[in-house]
Amino acid sequence: MPEKLLHVELIAHTPLPEQVCALGAKLCYAKADVAALQERISTQDQGAFLERIMQSGHLSVLEHASFTFAVEGVSRVLLAQLTRHRLASFSVQSQRYVSLAETFSYIIPPAIKALGEEAAARYHAQMDQMHAWYVEWQEMLGAKGESSNEDARFVLPNACETRLIVTMNTRELLHFFELRCCQRAQWEIRALAEEMLRLCKRAAPVLFEKAGPGCVRGQCPEGAKSCGRADEMREKFKNL
Repeated sequence: MPEKLLHVELIAHTPLPEQVCALGAKLCYAKADVAALQERISTQDQGAFLERIMQSGHLSVLEHASFTFAVEGVSRVLLAQLTRHRLASFSVQSQRYVSLAETFSYIIPPAIKALGEEAAARYHAQMDQMHAWYVEWQEMLGAKGESSNEDARFVLPNACETRLIVTMNTRELLHFFELRCCQRAQWEIRALAEEMLRLCKRAAPVLFEKAGPGCVRGQCPEGAKSCGRADEMREKFKNL
């Protein structure tokens, strides 16, 4: 049963996302028709305009551009956190329809791995035991596919790997990055958020230029719970 590592791909996004958001913003204030606005936007750099729009708080226009990610090598612990972001769409590998009898894999926390080989071996042995219990319950429940899987899965650990497709619009992504790129976020979802942001910056650099934890754009919002590394974080996400 192999340990799995995080893998993220940006598999699709709105074509010309920055132009689409700029069009939405300009349409609100312009007398010109859509065709004229599209012509103007396609021939001019919209970077400065979009920066003004975002600084003004007119963020609804950012909802016109969406980004879809394929994610593998994450735990059910991460999934529980991720689905709290309700303005997102999810498709998740089912533990009911997909048997894990032969394909069981899991995530090992870095803090456990850092304890050394003996601790890591103990963790792997525990995963082996839980997988054995799962297979045992499948058989005791009649090995009837989904009707057996749905109850056998109750003994699976939160460490169990899952795979998913997630789609968010730009506005929700900025909110997601603000919360989950923060050093106070749990390590696994923070790693996911940073990789998603890295991909977004390549696809739409203007929209995500100042994305990251709250301290990137100003004072740390965590107050007394701040990590105290705001300057370091600003430099990190500037160069992400």
